[in-house]
Amino acid sequence: MHLDLRKLDLNLLLVFHALFIHRSVTAAAQALSLSPSALSHALARLRDAIGDELFVRLDNQMQPTLRAEQIAETVSQALAQLSAGLSLNQRFDPASSMRHFVISASDYTAFAILPRLINHLQHVAPHITLRMVNTGQKLAIAELAAGHIDFALGYDEERTPLPAGMEELDWLQDDYVAIASKQHSRIRRKLTLAAYLKARHVVVTPWNESRGVIDYVLDGMALQRQVAVQLPNVLVAPFIIAGGDLVMTLPRLAAVTLAQAADIAIYPAPFAIPPYTLKIYSHSKYARSAAHLWLRQQMMELATATPP
Repeated sequence: MHLDLRKLDLNLLLVFHALFIHRSVTAAAQALSLSPSALSHALARLRDAIGDELFVRLDNQMQPTLRAEQIAETVSQALAQLSAGLSLNQRFDPASSMRHFVISASDYTAFAILPRLINHLQHVAPHITLRMVNTGQKLAIAELAAGHIDFALGYDEERTPLPAGMEELDWLQDDYVAIASKQHSRIRRKLTLAAYLKARHVVVTPWNESRGVIDYVLDGMALQRQVAVQLPNVLVAPFIIAGGDLVMTLPRLAAVTLAQAADIAIYPAPFAIPPYTLKIYSHSKYARSAAHLWLRQQMMELATATPP
């Protein structure tokens, strides 16, 4: 055992991890069920023990120092392994648990799927808390491996092999549809392939990718669509579509949700597109606890109850 470890109150590592995740004394204190004052005192003790400021306030956030960045992954992995090991055989009671889960998802996924999940969890597990994050990566491998997030929701069109320890589970499958304004000047009862190719398109590119699955399918048909607008998120899309003659292709579940917000029509895609498969990603080191297994089961049950 390292000599310095004997001098360190290991509870202070929980404080470090909470601050590194939340970047806020108030939010970290809430996550640990402490007062902000108690957490500040704990941080002062941790600084003395480590011999570094660890976090400095910049732009209303507690930003980690270089030393904090260096030890963050080690602390996160150690806490996650300890928690998973101690809770393997523990009973998880969703009705009383105050477990905090962190889930990564793009706004595209969150918009279509998560409202139903969160509404369900409010009824069956009213005291658990969820934090949704967008890691800026298509698949948050590093965050899952470090234990910073519990699950990542997403898809991998390229079928890239996963690193060791990473697990994927098909969550739900959906077909692609096209949406357009109900007053579109060239589309009436049916969206033909000719009309689709003649139209200009809106695409959502959350990771700044230049092309997506629709473009690759059209490549195979020796066809090409005209992209007029690229958006980093989906929330503004229905209002752009409803106000003009642009077209957008997206999974049906997202289209149905968007149709509640704007005056848009939904059409079957005028050519064959492989189904959209949304996956649940986790890491084997952390996803064996009763709490993880329970939440994963809730998500899988939600998928079977989701209308096509």
